[in-house]
Amino acid sequence: MKQKILIVEDEKRLAELHRDYLQQAGYATECLRDGMLAVPWVRDNSPDLILLDLMLPNKDGLEICKEIRTFSNVPIIMVTARAEEIDRLLGLELGADDYICKPFSPREVVARVKAVLRRGLQPAQTDQVLILDEDCYLATLQGKALDLTAVEFQLLSILAGRPGQIFSRDQLMDRIYTDRRIVCDRTIDSHIKKLRKKIAVAAPDLELIQSVYSVGYKYRNP
Repeated sequence: MKQKILIVEDEKRLAELHRDYLQQAGYATECLRDGMLAVPWVRDNSPDLILLDLMLPNKDGLEICKEIRTFSNVPIIMVTARAEEIDRLLGLELGADDYICKPFSPREVVARVKAVLRRGLQPAQTDQVLILDEDCYLATLQGKALDLTAVEFQLLSILAGRPGQIFSRDQLMDRIYTDRRIVCDRTIDSHIKKLRKKIAVAAPDLELIQSVYSVGYKYRNP
């Protein structure tokens, strides 16, 4: 079965160009031009990757990305003409996997799509240094079992599931505390601190969880 790419782009000519090149590369595609349609479509159709323009009518790409990340880890590549570093950082904080800045060639888009999809096949293995058993809430690092609380296990699972992606404290809280209870954002810092200590005991030479100043945390594959 062909992998399905959702293209959310309001410029008709550009959307059709993406569509044609991606179909030639062997992908199935769907195009949406209105930002308001994107989230419901993703809920109903579960695409393998989303090519998401930043500037869209009715709802912008960053808001769409933020909403999708509340229920899905589908890879998202943001497309933008605004190359300022703050926009890049904000997009990655909200859960984007990659950025493409206009102008670009259609071949570059296909290459980025292939790279992100390949990357998405790897996290479940976590290169066998870290093994996570979601059913038993059991984490094994370099052959040693980590004695983690449920929250610590969830944090590690979320971060390790997308190596290199920056997660803000709010994102982590939303995913862990699904009952929307009110907790201080520093609660995440406390759990991360304890998690790091347990990782350090099992593997003193590994720094798996890295802080991103004023943004949040990310997982780095050994």
